[in-house]
Amino acid sequence: MDDREILNTVEAGLLAAGRPLTAEELRSLFDEFERPAPEAVAEALARLADEYAARSVELVEVASGWRVQVRAAYATPVSRLWQERPAKYSRALLETLAIVAYRQPVTRGEIEDIRGVAVNPNIIKTLAERGWVRVIGHREVPGRPELLGTTREFLDHFNLKSLDQLPTLAQLKDLETLGVQLDLTGGATAEEASAEAAMAAEGVAVPAAPPEAESTREPA
Repeated sequence: MDDREILNTVEAGLLAAGRPLTAEELRSLFDEFERPAPEAVAEALARLADEYAARSVELVEVASGWRVQVRAAYATPVSRLWQERPAKYSRALLETLAIVAYRQPVTRGEIEDIRGVAVNPNIIKTLAERGWVRVIGHREVPGRPELLGTTREFLDHFNLKSLDQLPTLAQLKDLETLGVQLDLTGGATAEEASAEAAMAAEGVAVPAAPPEAESTREPA
């Protein structure tokens, strides 16, 4: 099998999957008697990324593998394919997500201590339903509260291969000073998720600073 055929098969798999694929999953697309070496698949991915360099789509590696996605510059025109505007999440939810991402593993009580306000249960429920946060254990203290952490889906959504790629707290502070905020949407389409992830990768980040003092439970 020649290099072009390997590249075309890899590309077809990425476009058809609708989710990230690992290098091993890409190798499994081939007949076992013609399966290319890992190096050949890696070379095909590199060539594909180069071919996409001047196009409206890009090849990126995230926590779950490789995927083809719409570039952030084309997020607005692509979004016109959907008539309904996706729901936007509250500042409280974004702050809770940021705390989990940077302080994990963390309990709900610790989140409340940081934010200075009781966390609405619907916030944790929404983050769990979105697949961004999950219970990863229990704190060995009275009551054994749940420990929360982020998921692979969280990394995939924001174009991250690992938590090490999260913006530093110093960067987040600078972004907040400039008034930059991330508008997360609840759309389930691959195109919307891809556009949002690309926006995050370009430096638009979730603000992590705590809000003004509050004394009552907040809305979700």
